[in-house]
Amino acid sequence: MNSVVIGSGFGGIAAALRLKAKGHKVTLIEKHPDLGGRARVFKRNGFTYDGGPTVITAPYLINELFELFQKNPKDYIELSPLKIWYQFVFEDNSKFNYSGDETQMKNQIEKINKDDVKGYEKLVSFTKKIFDKGFTELADVPFDKPFVMMQQLPALLKLKSYKSVYSLVSSYIKNEKLRRMLSMHPLLVGGNPFTTTSIYGLILYLEKKWGIHYSMGGTGNIIKGFEKLMNEVGIKIIKGHEVTKIISKDNKITGVQLNNQKNIETNNVICNADPPAVYEKMLNGNKNNSIMFKWKKNRMEYSMGLFVYYFGTKKTYADVEHHTIKFGNKYKEHLDDIFENKKLNNDISYYLHRPSATDKSMAPDGQDCFYVLVPVPNNQSKIDWSIEGEKMKNLVIDKMEKDLMPNLRENIIEDFYLTPDYFEKDLNTKHGSGFSIQPKFSQSAYFRFHNKSEICEGLYFVGAGTHPGAGVPGVLSSAKVLDKIL
Repeated sequence: MNSVVIGSGFGGIAAALRLKAKGHKVTLIEKHPDLGGRARVFKRNGFTYDGGPTVITAPYLINELFELFQKNPKDYIELSPLKIWYQFVFEDNSKFNYSGDETQMKNQIEKINKDDVKGYEKLVSFTKKIFDKGFTELADVPFDKPFVMMQQLPALLKLKSYKSVYSLVSSYIKNEKLRRMLSMHPLLVGGNPFTTTSIYGLILYLEKKWGIHYSMGGTGNIIKGFEKLMNEVGIKIIKGHEVTKIISKDNKITGVQLNNQKNIETNNVICNADPPAVYEKMLNGNKNNSIMFKWKKNRMEYSMGLFVYYFGTKKTYADVEHHTIKFGNKYKEHLDDIFENKKLNNDISYYLHRPSATDKSMAPDGQDCFYVLVPVPNNQSKIDWSIEGEKMKNLVIDKMEKDLMPNLRENIIEDFYLTPDYFEKDLNTKHGSGFSIQPKFSQSAYFRFHNKSEICEGLYFVGAGTHPGAGVPGVLSSAKVLDKIL
């Protein structure tokens, strides 16, 4: 069987490896000169910046791909568990070290609100139930038939999937600081905690089960390890060429066309590209425009956009943790502005990544390497980032200087930023969304873009926009779903 995989993010690479292990002849095509998709790497003046995902959970999903070929993952990658998973910094500048150490977690919760310790215990045990169903049982199950969804509905309703993550957390936790901290997980996969189905509360337990890891040398080193493996097992990799057209005849895939006009014949195309971009721009000669599918595609709501500022400093900020999450004063209002009102707001929350806290190789000696990620509206907002980008950069520097890093501005020696325009133009995501479609209940499982195309035979999807969803465990699991379908 001859299969073409479009896009080399985690989902595309995992799909290519799983197909190869099944005996397919696999060609992986990547438009950029380097592999990784959202997980690309930028190297500037001695600093190494991971382009995208930096929080590694469920490492077994990565290790499995090496083990498919009887290889030892440790020969390719080095994953290091972190002691402190996130440091949360609240609006009053108080801090909370979030980790897998339950005694320390409860001690800190008790200092904030004694009554919430019991609630926290109950919340964790409830998220374990969600995890057992939503992740262990369903993350790699194909949801391409309505009856599969119907079968699962009673169990999902019993797990209160109709509630949002924030409202689930609030039913156990009274203190607002703790509510924010324990409900922030949907933001890691592009969702608003106030509208994301509580099924995504499973992330809270997922982290506890396997811990949070960092890939030494950066997440990009996992991609490098995968590339080495793909070369060893005979996957053909084409870089620097974009698939401009997926060719079909009578609603069956016959091949793909590259931007150098070269055609590759195949009956199987697996897209790690964003599904709406594929359906709207790349599918040629497909006559099947079912009203149901059109309606489904048009009603989709997309995740927020991301403003990501990468910078290196000439001094080290030793008291900044590896992962820091800083909340603004407002939470719900700010999220409403991002997701509903599609407008910018100065009262930002942000996630700061300091890989050099764990890994000195990411920055030159005596210097420090960072990226800061700010959730912003996607490009449905019509924000002009050529004007707003510089303003946002300055706002972020001012906030970090005030909150965490004194004299930051004068210590920055290297920087650049990416806006939703990068996601839309370079990564081909609709509206420049950071994580494809939002993880609402009405856009989960059967209601997402299917892993096996609804309208074209031989067309398949892996990655953030399909089942089970965004985030590294989600996209790696989407390749396991594909494994079961093909």
